[in-house]
Amino acid sequence: MQEFHVPVMIAEVLQYLDPKSGETILDATIGGGGHSIEIVERILPGGRLIGIDRDKEALEAARNRLTDFSQNVTLVQGDFGDLEAIARDLDIQEVNGVLLDLGVSSHQLDTAERGFSFNRDAPLDMRMDRAQRMTAREIVNSYSERHLAKIMKDYGEERWAKRIAQFIVDRRSRKPIETTGELVDVILAAVPSAARQKDIHPATRTFMALRIAVNRELESLRTGLEAAIDLLAPDGRVVVLSYHSLEDRIAKDVLLRRTGRCVCPPGLPICACGAERELEILTKRPVTASPEEITANARSRSAKLRAGRKLGKR
Repeated sequence: MQEFHVPVMIAEVLQYLDPKSGETILDATIGGGGHSIEIVERILPGGRLIGIDRDKEALEAARNRLTDFSQNVTLVQGDFGDLEAIARDLDIQEVNGVLLDLGVSSHQLDTAERGFSFNRDAPLDMRMDRAQRMTAREIVNSYSERHLAKIMKDYGEERWAKRIAQFIVDRRSRKPIETTGELVDVILAAVPSAARQKDIHPATRTFMALRIAVNRELESLRTGLEAAIDLLAPDGRVVVLSYHSLEDRIAKDVLLRRTGRCVCPPGLPICACGAERELEILTKRPVTASPEEITANARSRSAKLRAGRKLGKR
């Protein structure tokens, strides 16, 4: 099995999560266990680590990495958007810390048959949980032109969304688009050469948007983060690592709202967010990786860390 990505900002995660002996920590996107192997050593003796991931391969990698701590580790295959139900099934009343490390892993990108990467020709898939039915192929070949354009604009912030959607619909009318390579060809045909950015592949935003849509990532983030804050014990900490602006915006909005600050758009006659002061923000601005880490680990370049502490004393 290929290695999962090097954990991003491990020192900063540990600083803000601040795991201690005897605590229960939830890694809601455990991946290959890169952060968790550092966390579990700090919650012994007597601590408990709960790891959740949609990807069965990720859980297997985490299980192998954490095998020496199996008595203190519980792993669950699931979507952190279902955190409330998962916690109920495990009979967990509260935890002392929650980590959300968002986005796609290097392992998923590097495993060609998963269909996440535009650099590797493979079936259009992009499912983090391969048991689910929805795939990128289904979206590309069945969604309306308007819906495709909306996905690319809303989730990928793609300026050529409408034109790419037109080209996709035209191409699939002759033959279904089956592979990542075929989709890349369509995107390259749609985006004028003169409009292409030198530092980003023309397919980047479309592939990101499709991945987010397939896995309902933004809906899961909002629901899961709200549930994570509810689950925190007094003085518990929540840490969110995001890798693009849409994720970071949701994390910021949810955390701010739980501090009691209204995040409704200006001009509403009545506040609709129902803000109550439950949380203290620990990061006035998002924390970013050091230049040294960015040099060593390119994935950390776009990472932003936000953290909060549940109000009250244990």
